[in-house]
Amino acid sequence: MVMGLINANPVVHERKERRTRQAPESTDETAVELIDQLEIFEHIRDIKDPEHPYSLEELNVVTEDSIEISNGLSHVRVTFTPTVEHCSMATLIGLCLRVKLMRSLPPHYKVCCGCGVHKFPSILGSHTIMKCLKGKKKKNHELTEYIIESMRFN
Repeated sequence: MVMGLINANPVVHERKERRTRQAPESTDETAVELIDQLEIFEHIRDIKDPEHPYSLEELNVVTEDSIEISNGLSHVRVTFTPTVEHCSMATLIGLCLRVKLMRSLPPHYKVCCGCGVHKFPSILGSHTIMKCLKGKKKKNHELTEYIIESMRFN
């Protein structure tokens, strides 16, 4: 998808061992199970980077510590860090994270994905994402296909 590499030599980190969540001690089937950082991280760790054949976890773009959750408010915030501060793929990364979480979480959860370090933070707003989605039908289809493919990456 990318013509020229923005970061030709990214630092690749070792993947963390997958951990399983502990079952809740309560046996009440009507109790609401809270969402935690580990669950969110498991949903997003394998998303493919738009520029390289590595996952966002391997490039340290997303970490478990960069996830904030407010179960009381049904709000999840993921702050990601691109491999370079002038990354032009930041909007696409944010969009992939947001779509993946919106498809994975209960519908009442509000999902917010933001870039922690970016030279031009104004380009990451929801206005930009909406402009991306309102493009020509062919480009919109290509963007949708790319996002779906990035979520299948392992």
